[in-house]
Amino acid sequence: MQTTRTRKPHWLKVKLPSGDNFKELRQIVETHNLHTICSSGRCPNMGECWGERTATFMILGNICTRSCGFCNVATGKPLPADLAEPEKVAKSIQLMGVKHAVITSVDRDDLPDGGAGLWAATIRKIREYNPDITMETLIPDFQGKQNLLDIIIKEAPEVVSHNLETVRRLTKQVRKQAKYDRSLAVLKYLKDQGINRTKSGIMLGLGETEAEVIETMRDLRRAGVDVMTIGQYLQPSPKHLPVERYPHPDEYKKYEKIGLEMGFRFVESGPLVRSSYHAHKHIG
Repeated sequence: MQTTRTRKPHWLKVKLPSGDNFKELRQIVETHNLHTICSSGRCPNMGECWGERTATFMILGNICTRSCGFCNVATGKPLPADLAEPEKVAKSIQLMGVKHAVITSVDRDDLPDGGAGLWAATIRKIREYNPDITMETLIPDFQGKQNLLDIIIKEAPEVVSHNLETVRRLTKQVRKQAKYDRSLAVLKYLKDQGINRTKSGIMLGLGETEAEVIETMRDLRRAGVDVMTIGQYLQPSPKHLPVERYPHPDEYKKYEKIGLEMGFRFVESGPLVRSSYHAHKHIG
């Protein structure tokens, strides 16, 4: 069993971000104190994504009502939803000149609608300020309530994503308040209701087996999922789940090949892959 005390393998090392687009976006973000998951999460792909004018924004605050074993977002009682947030996010995207935006959020089980209303308002406002933009919404499960999912579906984002995060056996440990089959049902409902591109992702290194990963991929295909991401889990702090192992890049390539053979339109699989990696390519 490997832990975070084990030195990370060389393939997890990344070059420092560079390029004109990256430098311009970084200056805008710093000057105007804008919030992106890219920078706050120290994403290893920030330079590449910003170079493509793609960025990820988190709405509904930064305190989550759930306590997942892998996630570094604070857990507790969230502040009231900021009704001005949709316009703030839309203006930020306009200021940054983002061509493809990924929107995500914390879980807000404390709200009667799980935050779906503010989600919809954010999508509308982003399009109002950025009429040529394309968008991916990385949504929570809304406790599987179809009437809340319908609020998102009505806005018809180009891509709707919801992550399984791990295999069935490890779900209770990794996503304590989530359910594997409920997440699959959410993804299937999105596709059945006409969402053009649905997407999901998992992390490796939590103790899953190859057979379990392949079974998870089959489950996602049966739910009609079009795009899958597979990346390495990295322990955010000693309080979080330990890293069991660091799969070699060749394993990720193997899963990519298997996924494409299963019928996924896109499979982004590699140690540094995150949910929004190459997101702008997944609308095609």
